[in-house]
Parts: sequence; C-alpha cells; structure tokens
Amino acid sequence: MKIEGKKENGRIIVSVEGRMDAVSAPEFDRKCEEWIAEGASVFIVDFGGLEYISSAGLRSLLVLGKKLAAKKGKVVIAALKDVVKEVFSISGFGSIFTVVDSVDAALGRI
Repeated sequence: MKIEGKKENGRIIVSVEGRMDAVSAPEFDRKCEEWIAEGASVFIVDFGGLEYISSAGLRSLLVLGKKLAAKKGKVVIAALKDVVKEVFSISGFGSIFTVVDSVDAALGRI
C-alpha cells in the first residue's frame, strides 16, 4: 500500500493506493496519527487508487473518524472504486462517513 498526504487550506488529502488490510492498515494508522499530532483535523481520504479494503482497513477508518470527531474534525471519503464501494455499501460505512465522487467534490463540501 502507498500512502501520501498533502495539506491544502487546513485540510489534509490522504491518497491511498493498493490494498488496505491487516498488514498495511497499521501504516495508515501511524501516518494519520502523525498528521493529527501536527494539528490536522479535517481529512479527505482519496481511495481512487485503492483496490481492496478489509475489515482491518475499515476499523482504521472508524478509529480515525472517532479521533477526529473528538476534536470537532471530519473525515470525507472520496473516489471509491467499484469493489471498495461495494464493501462500503454492504458494511454500512457509506452511512457512517460522507462519501463523494472526487477529491474536488470533497474540497467543495468542507
């Protein structure tokens, strides 16, 4: 999995590529913790390059969402591909998080 983050107008755009599973989710957690420690509270998670997400990846998103909610922050999920979109739909995560079609749409919402 490849994770990159860039700050834009007080928000952080996190691009995730590859597979987010039990092996790679801890890296996502660690990087998000670093960004939170630096003061980030609004995350746009760009899943345009994500091919697969497991329950461990979903758990990482839940933990991130709870940490940010405690700081009056927010997570917006952008650009879900078909397989990942189906997992979000089946798991109910589409109703837990704001999900938009693109990073530009996310930037327009927050």
